[in-house]
Amino acid sequence: MSSAAIPSLPAQEELIVEAIDLHKDYGAGTLKVQALRGVSLQIRRGEVVAIMGPSGCGKTTLLNCLSGLDRATSGTIRIAGQDIQELTDNELTTFRARSMGFIFQNYNLLPVLTALENIELPLLVSGVPPREARERALASIEQVGLSRWARHRPAEMSGGQCQRVAIARALATRPAIVWADEPTGALDSEASQEILDLMLALNREQGLTFVWVSHALEVARRAQRLITMRDGRIEDDRSLVASPADGA
Repeated sequence: MSSAAIPSLPAQEELIVEAIDLHKDYGAGTLKVQALRGVSLQIRRGEVVAIMGPSGCGKTTLLNCLSGLDRATSGTIRIAGQDIQELTDNELTTFRARSMGFIFQNYNLLPVLTALENIELPLLVSGVPPREARERALASIEQVGLSRWARHRPAEMSGGQCQRVAIARALATRPAIVWADEPTGALDSEASQEILDLMLALNREQGLTFVWVSHALEVARRAQRLITMRDGRIEDDRSLVASPADGA
């Protein structure tokens, strides 16, 4: 399958992510490391995109910059039309809480809270009234098939169940986009496939946009589009969805 350029879009609102000439440097002077070297990309609303490459290629740095967890040294990043480089730290924190969901390899669940409380907490912190936060948390945990486990703490659950709670937590914020950094990295092969199946079902049924960073080829193959990085640059960007011309 040959690499294809992103097709031109009829309306700006169809873009959920637009990055232009991103650079990210660490250190200074002779110790400066260029983690990103002029990365540009677009992601359409409703896409499932995997970013992969060897260790140190810049894939996690790219996700962190696109999501606002880290600041790019230079360049433009627009998420749902908002230039996040122009936001103050407080504004960016609020924007992330209201517009983005996050899934991490190690779940990042608080062990002293139940599954339901872990889902509720980000909503309460962002100012959602307690009653609404509880309703949204219950709806989200039902979406991922864990209603019976709502009162259990992470230590009482399997890795796959904990990752489902993390996905429910991301969904509860009603995000425009969900970022996932090695979402199956801590899971066995069966649980990994279940988590990928769940995310793809959410994409089909709700049109959620997912961006996965992974070193695992079996994860990348489940995406609709694969971006490969090397040495801080995008080396390849191709669709994994067969077109009629491919004989599908």
